[in-house]
Amino acid sequence: MRNLESNEFTITVRDLVSDPALGLRLKVVAGESGCDARIRHNRIQRVGLVLAGHLGNVIPHRIQICGETEISYFPTLLPERREEVLARLFELKLCCLLITCGFDAPSEVRDIAERSGTPLILIEEKTGAAIQAIEDFLDDRLAPRTQIHGVLIDVFGVGMLLIGESGVGKSECALDLVLRGHRLVADDVVLCDYRPPGAIYGAPAGILRHHIEVRGLGVLNIKSLFGVTSVRDRKRIDLVLHLREDANDSDYDRIGIEDHFYNLLGVQIRELVLPVRPGRDMAAIIEIAARDELSRRAGHHSAREFFDTIERRLKEGIQYNQDSIIPLDPCAPKKIL
Repeated sequence: MRNLESNEFTITVRDLVSDPALGLRLKVVAGESGCDARIRHNRIQRVGLVLAGHLGNVIPHRIQICGETEISYFPTLLPERREEVLARLFELKLCCLLITCGFDAPSEVRDIAERSGTPLILIEEKTGAAIQAIEDFLDDRLAPRTQIHGVLIDVFGVGMLLIGESGVGKSECALDLVLRGHRLVADDVVLCDYRPPGAIYGAPAGILRHHIEVRGLGVLNIKSLFGVTSVRDRKRIDLVLHLREDANDSDYDRIGIEDHFYNLLGVQIRELVLPVRPGRDMAAIIEIAARDELSRRAGHHSAREFFDTIERRLKEGIQYNQDSIIPLDPCAPKKIL
């Protein structure tokens, strides 16, 4: 969930422990009163250096974890040293402390966790497996999210997000593309989430999954009409297409040299403005936009290559007319045939 006060995405320790999607065998054995503490970081921190007295890099809102190495080292400390290390660690108000590999918590740790209200959690799985499972879980739960009005469709493997005013024809374009063999991801409401190092993925809202609304036909189940290959549940957004009925020449790029971008969850995604007018085959244009995106990924930029060719030929002294390319004679009159 999102913490509106800090504008951060967080979950509570209670959410972590109670969610079956985590897939770990765990149990809270002390400090249950602190289970409403919030986890604000998707990476886990090991407490190995803490036992040696170094607390400089401990981040309280990150999950702290003890594995076999830490548990086996702890009894080697003198009792006074153990008390000192634990007191300094739990003074930081940790969100929680995990002990893996099925080890029981030392009595000193249980006592101070209970007194400080710090959740102490035992996990049956080994440390590596526990860290991987928890970090995967947190990557999903703490990912920045938003929702946008539009249509997301997979065209030749390119995630195309269609946006524009209601009634501009986004759903009709998507339906036409499905007829051409492409795959619908989401219609009307696209749930977007961020994934590092800079990707935005889109998915349908739960109840709208596989459905599309077309004016005059109503709500259609694309999976039922066209089969399982006509839909997918999630796709990276690679290109934003803004459909505009009122677009004039200044609203869209006539040449295609300069790129324009759409900011979504802090990620800049290339954006195209497509004018919608009677008689235009929008599905074909969107297919070409997808093919051009694939060409760009392969290192080809059609508009820039074209203008580079013109510039090179002008430098070489070549002049153009409608039917031919005629080398210029420096001694001849400056005339185009």
